[in-house]
Amino acid sequence: MTGYHLAELNTALLKYPLDDPRMAGFTSMLEPINALAERSPGYIWRLVDDSGLDATSMRPLGANVIVNLSVWETREAFWDYVYRSGHLEFLRRRSEWFERPREHMIVLWWIPAGHTPTLDEALERLHALRANGPSPHAFSLREKYSPEEALAALP
Repeated sequence: MTGYHLAELNTALLKYPLDDPRMAGFTSMLEPINALAERSPGYIWRLVDDSGLDATSMRPLGANVIVNLSVWETREAFWDYVYRSGHLEFLRRRSEWFERPREHMIVLWWIPAGHTPTLDEALERLHALRANGPSPHAFSLREKYSPEEALAALP
């Protein structure tokens, strides 16, 4: 369905403050990884803070949790960026910088094409996933809900 795009919020629980030398492997790669996303097929948009570079200063879930919010043309485009690009090597190193998740840290949902999701909207979807499990309203990378299923599930 061409009238919908995939929104995704991912969060990460920091092991150390971002300015800690042990985080240098992560912080030094933020700009190249974000540039890779922006060059990837199917990329549409990502949230940035006042720096215009990334969203690491936004901490709506606590001082030790960073967020990333982006929009992709399709689930496949997002999947390809995460698992079939240079991002994968970055992902493989996540245990160096982030605590192991004890709850859902990533949520996906369908949005109308042209809609820019807010951080509040994304957090509502994450809370829904954590409280109710996967559904067409809020799901993880393991599920493959379609935009049509999301629309059919609306009240």
